[in-house]
Amino acid sequence: MPLQRTWLRTLIGGAAIYALVTGAAESTENIHLLPVVLLLGALLVPVTFVVYLFERLAVDPAVLPALTVCFWAGGSVGVAAAGFLEYETLRDLGALPMLAVGVIEESVKLALPLWLLARGRFRSPGDGLLFGVASGMGFAALETMGYGLVALVQSGGQIGPAEEVLLIRGLISPVGHAAWTGLVCAALWRRPLSWPLVAAAFVGAVALHTLWDTTDATLARVAVGTLSGALLAAEIRRARLARPAIMRPAAA
Repeated sequence: MPLQRTWLRTLIGGAAIYALVTGAAESTENIHLLPVVLLLGALLVPVTFVVYLFERLAVDPAVLPALTVCFWAGGSVGVAAAGFLEYETLRDLGALPMLAVGVIEESVKLALPLWLLARGRFRSPGDGLLFGVASGMGFAALETMGYGLVALVQSGGQIGPAEEVLLIRGLISPVGHAAWTGLVCAALWRRPLSWPLVAAAFVGAVALHTLWDTTDATLARVAVGTLSGALLAAEIRRARLARPAIMRPAAA
């Protein structure tokens, strides 16, 4: 069965609405539109990528309510918990090591996926990978909104710098938070469960996160992003191969 390309319609439609709202905000100088600009700009790529992966993995549509909760609640809980824990670390240690940031953020993003795993309803490898990516993308979207707001304030209300932040962070989000959390959840959903594999996936996610945070060099970040994306692509392929034969596309 061919892919429905809903992700492409989501991308095009979302981009059109974002351009319309942004143009209206710039032409009218209506500050009430700025929160909408930040919201749409931060959500465009994360939502599109989750829709793409949902179609790519061809999981049971019954997963959609849980997937939505994972995106919104997982992102919200993750951002709130990470903000609190990172603040406490800063206050207690006097400095915030990047390793601590990686451990904290990669841990809190797992809260909702672990809750879904404990419920035991969704057990296929594709479900776990999708939940991990959704939680990571929800986290990335809300974090991007924060960075966009900072850029907006620092520029004195100019939309241009905020748009640049939204664009760059949106484009890299699939090989950032989404990939790292997706890799850990893929290991958690693998059967038979292997705790050494889960530990290795978590350590790997933290290491990639820490490497990303500790460098501003473009080449180094490209290398980290490429490795993260390649690992995520391998997990997507494995999840697709693990689908029941009845769900796989028929050979031409």
